[in-house]
Amino acid sequence: MSWSLTSLLVVLALLLLSMAVYAARGGRRDADAESKNAQFLGGVADFVLHWFLWLVAPAATLSIRLGLTADFYNFAGLAFGAVAGLAVAFGQLEVGGWALVLSGVCDILDGRIARATGATSRYGAFIDALLDRYIELFFFVGFAFFARHAGPGGVAATLALGSSILVSYARAMGESLGVECTGGLMQRGERLALLCLGSLADPAASAALGQPKGALLTAVLFFIGATSLATAVHRTVWISRRLRTSPRQEMR
Repeated sequence: MSWSLTSLLVVLALLLLSMAVYAARGGRRDADAESKNAQFLGGVADFVLHWFLWLVAPAATLSIRLGLTADFYNFAGLAFGAVAGLAVAFGQLEVGGWALVLSGVCDILDGRIARATGATSRYGAFIDALLDRYIELFFFVGFAFFARHAGPGGVAATLALGSSILVSYARAMGESLGVECTGGLMQRGERLALLCLGSLADPAASAALGQPKGALLTAVLFFIGATSLATAVHRTVWISRRLRTSPRQEMR
């Protein structure tokens, strides 16, 4: 068993242990997530969401005491995202997976710190949403470069990138016209979780299946692309119906 697979299994065992502790303590839902109506897998796996937020809550508390700001974590997340993209581009999928995990944790911490310290602003909402798109771009382009000689890998990365952007764009356009739509199966949290798991498990899983490195992650990207496209279509239809039935307003 390789060192990378052993370390992954150890981390997963520790996470499962922490999940058991969280459940034994009552599994209290996170108030911050509740205020935003945050969901994971359309609400089916909300237990996982609230457990993970419970797990990282001490880091948010410590960060506030140390004077670390939401902006610090915004740009730390961007840096980890860039590292993830570069690592994946050069075939270091496990390194890319761990860097993406750290980027995701930073993304959680920046919002929690901003709300806890009363530092929320239009600038914060803008920079947070935009940097998330940069991070996804880094990863998908990195994988496309890695799989440039492998045929379907580049197609999978292109589909996943384009569909992910459509999901975000549909929401942004709807909100700009006064209609909010955050529903759908494949949102950023789900995409990030799948990318992390796929990157970390790929070398061992692909080898076990007798496939070249990147085979599992290619399948994951095709799945993300297809379900993200379905989510974008859902949002398009949902927002369109509400715009059609709303009072006519002149575009400014």
